Amino acid sequence: MFEYELHRMRSAQLREEAAQERLARQVRHSRRTARREEAALHSTSGAETHTDRPRRHRLPRTA
Repeated sequence: MFEYELHRMRSAQLREEAAQERLARQVRHSRRTARREEAALHSTSGAETHTDRPRRHRLPRTA
């Protein structure tokens, strides 16, 4: 009987930890979504950070 009570306590603890992790993941997701939406509102259509132009690779400096 004692082992059964330990099992129930551990199971309840694991369920509570899982619920807390789900809540934390949901908060992170909602904050990320809000950040992306705010960035989309404040960005201008002509000022994009990424372009299709390939990056210039410069030669190393000589001695």
